[in-house]
Amino acid sequence: MSVEQDNEPTFPRVDLLGLTTEEVQAQVDAGAVNTSHEATSRTLGQIIRANVCTLFNGLIFAAMLLVLATGQWKDAVFGVIIIINTGIGVATELKAKRTLDKLSILVASDYYVRRAGQQVRVPHDEIVVGDLLWVRSGDQLPADAKIVHSWGLELDESMLTGESKTVRKGEDDPVYSGSTATSGMALVRVSAVGASSYASKLTAQAKVYKKTHSDLNDGINTILKAMTFVVVPLCILLVWTQMRTVGGFQEAIATGAWRGAVVSAVAGVVGMIPEGLVLLTSLNFALAAIRLARQNTLVQELESVETLARVDALNLDKTGTITDGGIVYNSLVNLSGGDSGQLEQALVNVSHEENPNATGAAILKGLAQVQPSTQIRARVPFSSARKWSAVAQEDGSSWYFGAPEVLLSAQKQHFEDVEQQVSALADQGYRVLMLAQEAQGDCDEQNPTLPSDLKPAALITCSEHIRDDAEQTLAWFREQSVRCRIISGDNPATVAAIAAQVHLTGQDKPRAMDARKLPSDINALAEVLEEVDVLGRVLPDQKKAIVQALHAGGHTVAMTGDGVNDSLALKEADLGIAMGNAAPATKAVAQVVLVDSKFSHLPDVVARGRQVMANMERVAGLFLVKTVYSALISLGVVLTGIPFPYLPRHITYIGALTIGTPAFFLALAPNTRRYKPGFLKRVVAFAIPGGLATALVVLLMAWFLPGIMGWNLRLPADLSQLRTVCAIVLFAMGILVLARVARPLKSWRGVLVAVFAAAGIIGAFIPFVAHFFAIVLPTGRSAWATLAGLVIGLVIMGLSVGFLPQLIDKVQRNHSAR
Repeated sequence: MSVEQDNEPTFPRVDLLGLTTEEVQAQVDAGAVNTSHEATSRTLGQIIRANVCTLFNGLIFAAMLLVLATGQWKDAVFGVIIIINTGIGVATELKAKRTLDKLSILVASDYYVRRAGQQVRVPHDEIVVGDLLWVRSGDQLPADAKIVHSWGLELDESMLTGESKTVRKGEDDPVYSGSTATSGMALVRVSAVGASSYASKLTAQAKVYKKTHSDLNDGINTILKAMTFVVVPLCILLVWTQMRTVGGFQEAIATGAWRGAVVSAVAGVVGMIPEGLVLLTSLNFALAAIRLARQNTLVQELESVETLARVDALNLDKTGTITDGGIVYNSLVNLSGGDSGQLEQALVNVSHEENPNATGAAILKGLAQVQPSTQIRARVPFSSARKWSAVAQEDGSSWYFGAPEVLLSAQKQHFEDVEQQVSALADQGYRVLMLAQEAQGDCDEQNPTLPSDLKPAALITCSEHIRDDAEQTLAWFREQSVRCRIISGDNPATVAAIAAQVHLTGQDKPRAMDARKLPSDINALAEVLEEVDVLGRVLPDQKKAIVQALHAGGHTVAMTGDGVNDSLALKEADLGIAMGNAAPATKAVAQVVLVDSKFSHLPDVVARGRQVMANMERVAGLFLVKTVYSALISLGVVLTGIPFPYLPRHITYIGALTIGTPAFFLALAPNTRRYKPGFLKRVVAFAIPGGLATALVVLLMAWFLPGIMGWNLRLPADLSQLRTVCAIVLFAMGILVLARVARPLKSWRGVLVAVFAAAGIIGAFIPFVAHFFAIVLPTGRSAWATLAGLVIGLVIMGLSVGFLPQLIDKVQRNHSAR
């Protein structure tokens, strides 16, 4: 701490001495200093643990260890997916964390306190309980306090309350950290610091980490959980079956054939796990996050991309979202019947101060065509304590400008009609000021007082500056069937007027309500909200209750905000969206941060989420087909005691060319269809016909081909021939499923299917690829057997796809009816 000597600002004289050095040290020793440790996001350890310790990783890792134990590392290639999948999740969240941490760094401001009779300049962290703190215009309060002396102090408490209008503060009034002084000055006594402050307590609940709900991940996890119950016993049975096919356990262990038996068992297990779907989900979420980051939109949790696709209710905070906090001049209402040009000239003259406030600056900008007069004899600058300003002109007239209720209060006569006009304009959402004239008089700069013969000359209307992109953005949401509501701490009439200007409800008039009249019961509140577009005078706890009520009504809710008062509601919402200039605690609980605070980014955010989810549902069927046919083939192998008809490396090759890689391209296609819950049911309905057909064809080949061809499956060469034929048939069936998913094929999708079909065939003729993936091209009778298998597969696939979907749909409808 240091005593400011050079360029020390001027402070009013006060008799209070403040804390002594010993008293300050005692508070420091007691820990009553203004420091707090706010985590802006998850820690590195939490991020790594969340991405590594998953059910999917556990299953794949266990299967990989089994294969590696056999020494056949080529068949363990599938384990690389764990590294890629985990790496994508960790890297994306770390990038979001770094960006958020940078956003959360506040400007380290110094403050003046009065200690031992001197003005002492101290950093934010060295303020202690009991300090006498000077609060000047422009300062953000660093701690909670109570006012000792006030010289016209006005505070902007919108970050805490949502109320955009400034609040006048007097002696003994409490003031809270996070508020900003807009005018005046005060000496306050610090009452709470650090974690004990009001803002810290308000955000304490919001600091608890909440994982974003993902319908897609829930569906995948449901599959994985089901596979867990199936995989373990089936793996044991597969190992037992494969041991028997090579002569039993003793012979298998003695000859080393147990290694092949374990690898064959893992082939069945790995095929049942949709590892590519998990990888593609993470990859597409990550790509969506990267694309949004290029548009200054930070996605902090990958799963929130999915939530974007499901949103049907969007709660908007007025200040910072619809408006940018600035003031604009609207109009001059002539009350005197005189020359409006003369009134505009007088208004510009009285507003043209050396340092005009926000209202004065807005008037000067709005009337930029009017040049201020140089014929000014005297001036009384605006004061928030007086709430008026004045100028005296060379022609002898004086003009007074300020709050209507203040200017009218000094008059002898009652201007009832003017008061009615003021009230009517205020109800329309305008900030109303008055210009009054004293025909002959002078304003006293040294002892400013209002004369008693002022005559109202004009009413001046100003309003909050609406973002240029607000109306267009809201129109997009209406077209996409997303219901938008404006929720604010401001006067309902003011908010409703702004909502009407941006056409929140199109051509209809927005329905507004005072939040103080809302029911406390969640179900009753849900019914009320269906009939309300605008809510004013909303408290922080009510914002949270509003989100809960919308959830009760079956809605997927997104919430925007920038203040500490929004943090609880953002955390409660399915998707919290914070502005880049928001409070650190608010950004910490949001899933999405609009870094440049532009509301117009939201359509891109929602559209990107819809693209990812609609396409992921399309390609998820590909992966689940593999799960279905792998489970059925494994079951058939166990029941009939035959060698497994393909190797893990075969399924890796086939899966890459018919599922994983093409699915990546299909998932990037444009798609704005709104996502609807029920992902798993729709995907299962698609996967069962294709999976059943594929499993049946492969099993038929494995059961009957050895007898027809005269193969002895205990001979490696004959077993290799069978596995090659089955792998080729499996590949062809995979291409048929891919063609079904990619429809319509009269576009680039048809080319995509043809390219991957050709890639699979060409790969078999490349020696390195054929050797690595154990592909042996069939010749002679084997080639004819392969061709017969392809024809049978085409017929069975056609019958299955044509009949089973109708049967499944009928069963689902009957189940829903019950």
